[in-house]
Amino acid sequence: MAQDLIARAQAWLAEDPDAETRDELGKLIEAQDTEELAARFAGTLQFGTAGLRGELGAGPMRMNRVVVIRAAAGLAAYLKAQGHTGGLVVIGYDARHKSADFARDTAAVMVGAGLRAAVLPRPLPTPVLAYAIRHLGAVAGVEVTASHNPPRDNGYKVYLGDGSQIVPPADGEIAAEIDAVGSLHDVPRPEAGWETLGDEILDAYLARTDAVLSPHSPRTARVVYTAMHGVGKDVVLAAWERAGFPAPVLIEEQAEPDPAFPTVAFPNPEEPGAMDLAFAKAREAQPDIVIANDPDADRCAVAVPDDGVDGGWRMLRGDEVGALLGAHLVHKGARGTFAESIVSSSLLGRIAAAAGLGYEETLTGFKWIARVEGLRYGYEEALGYCVDPDGVRDKDGITAALLVAELVSELKGQDRTLSDLLDDLAVEHGLHATDQLSVRVEDLGVIADAMRALRERPPVLLAGLQVVEAEDLTKGSEKLPPTDGLRYYLEGEFTARVVVRPSGTEPKLKCYLEVVVPVADASGLAAARARATEVLGAIKRDLAAAAGI
Repeated sequence: MAQDLIARAQAWLAEDPDAETRDELGKLIEAQDTEELAARFAGTLQFGTAGLRGELGAGPMRMNRVVVIRAAAGLAAYLKAQGHTGGLVVIGYDARHKSADFARDTAAVMVGAGLRAAVLPRPLPTPVLAYAIRHLGAVAGVEVTASHNPPRDNGYKVYLGDGSQIVPPADGEIAAEIDAVGSLHDVPRPEAGWETLGDEILDAYLARTDAVLSPHSPRTARVVYTAMHGVGKDVVLAAWERAGFPAPVLIEEQAEPDPAFPTVAFPNPEEPGAMDLAFAKAREAQPDIVIANDPDADRCAVAVPDDGVDGGWRMLRGDEVGALLGAHLVHKGARGTFAESIVSSSLLGRIAAAAGLGYEETLTGFKWIARVEGLRYGYEEALGYCVDPDGVRDKDGITAALLVAELVSELKGQDRTLSDLLDDLAVEHGLHATDQLSVRVEDLGVIADAMRALRERPPVLLAGLQVVEAEDLTKGSEKLPPTDGLRYYLEGEFTARVVVRPSGTEPKLKCYLEVVVPVADASGLAAARARATEVLGAIKRDLAAAAGI
């Protein structure tokens, strides 16, 4: 067994074009470290609708140049089988370790396979790549990014020519082509032949951001901004200047791309501590709001002043920003369909219904939201917002930030705030309070065990509310394809909803909770919020006990 493992590692080593991972693997072979080698050669990183994502390192269970070259060769074979020989593939990348290498390898493989390739000029936000695909008439796009994952990770996202991320069956067909790739020595990788795009593609994207704002709308919002050590800063500053907003106050320690993400444990605005520097700057600068992008700038986080919390600043939940943007677009006269994922707040559906707009729920991920027919606006609670689907058919943290700043400016002219508008929405539609129980695991078996426990012994009561409907999402429905998840509807003192699913991109079990508390008028809001917080906490405890986590 050990000799077979060593032999497989040596065969991998012979193909690896990267001196760094060759050295890493060579040392493991020399040390006969069979435990570590077994972990790295236990299988292969699976290509799915999220593409690839994993820890950097040598071996088929890690992200490295061998894995990326194979993925690119599989994608190229798939595109040619679809009749796209000679078609253009656009490639973007973030500033993580190895991202530029992976982008260059992808371009070389595409050219070697008889396709054309164009690489973005430098590390840029993911939405610029999503925009470039349709702008340039490409047949596919690749973005090298691990978004807001830890520093040791990288990833590989694939888009087709409609500018949306892949969905089944394309993922399985590409995965089959990847599996069919033989020796890397048989994958042509020329040294040149692809195009490196210039700044005109970024200029075109920035020109498109004009479509998000109403002509002559106020542009007075004062913002503290953090790029979270990612690639958002320069594009945000250019978009802000173009729109005529006051220049954002930057968190200098997090302003420049840095793959080590030195000031945060996780480069995700939702993670505890990630916003500490931004909040400290906000207490000093006294802006109207704080805005953060995640490292590849496809997500947008917003924080507001709140005297009721420690430090005086409160992060808005993704569902709150989602509702605010929906309400703002209704106010601006938007027509079309609003859409969101099944784990996001049902408040958007109420807003759409009141405005006479179409409304759709989809599975989690913008690969689904972006495909809704007639989409005008889509969001999901994980800080992702698509506010200009005709320009970017994916979440876009830059245009979402612009729209938030416009809304803040309009409210400011009325001596009002985002918090005031949230109060209005709660009185009109009921207080929709959401929370999440998220469990990060080392052993993925813990997640499988929790899902099995909930399926075998479904809860009948959560926080004293009756479970009136339990839906196993693996069975699919008329509106939703099958997915690994469970959805519970609760009734009693008021209504509630719970969705449980494994994360598609991280080793986490995620439980999404919502309670809806009727509110007669603004005077009842404080009591309703207190009661909702109490019930959400009780649902968390009962659900954790039922799942054994």
